[in-house]
Amino acid sequence: MGHKFNKQLLFIWGIIVFVFTAAFTGQAQMSPREMLQKADEARGSYEGIEVNVLMESFELGRKQYRAMKISEKGYNCLLVTLAPPNVKGQRILMRERNLWYSNPGLSKPVPVSPRQKLMGSAVNGDIVSTNYTSDYKIVSTENSKVQDEDCILMHLEAIDDRTTYDRIKYWISKDRLVGVKAEFYTVSGKLFKSATFEYNNSVTINGKPREFVSQTVITSAIMKDDYTIIKYGKPLLKKIPDAVFNVNLLTK
Repeated sequence: MGHKFNKQLLFIWGIIVFVFTAAFTGQAQMSPREMLQKADEARGSYEGIEVNVLMESFELGRKQYRAMKISEKGYNCLLVTLAPPNVKGQRILMRERNLWYSNPGLSKPVPVSPRQKLMGSAVNGDIVSTNYTSDYKIVSTENSKVQDEDCILMHLEAIDDRTTYDRIKYWISKDRLVGVKAEFYTVSGKLFKSATFEYNNSVTINGKPREFVSQTVITSAIMKDDYTIIKYGKPLLKKIPDAVFNVNLLTK
């Protein structure tokens, strides 16, 4: 009886070791680009998601805020401003890496840059869909830590001038596969701002929970007291019609 029981224990232990080994091996074999894509997904790149966002900026001692609703489908994104009253109804549309702006007083949308200031330390590209996987090439990677969390530090360079930044240092958690910190540099290599990310939201994909961004804090490297907080409400996975991202309907 004891011999049979020991064999059962060894069999169960073997299964446990196999599962953990397979999981570790799968992660070890994940390429940097695959890790970058997972980090993109945790910041919004799903096939249909809607989330309310509150931005608060602190610039030269002055506080501003802006409430928005973001609708995303893949890497297409529509941002609609809800408050305060003086900017209510303003819209930014990103489709196929091109951005347009509209407000209730415009007869047709106006092309804008992802690098154009939105509010405080945040630019348009900070709030629309994150697509580092396609917008940047991975120049190099190295092991690093952020607050004792094991990370892969990726050095990213823009593939063209339509991206939000020229160069990025991006720390991705090895365990959680989310971006936890970023530093943004000019083409000459000068640091001009940084960001940290929190993931207290979640979405369920294929029956499994997945961390989703809940807050981004962007801090100026030039004006140390200037920063912008982007707070994300509970994300809602839903089917979003393609017409939502039609630039010809942006002012309708």
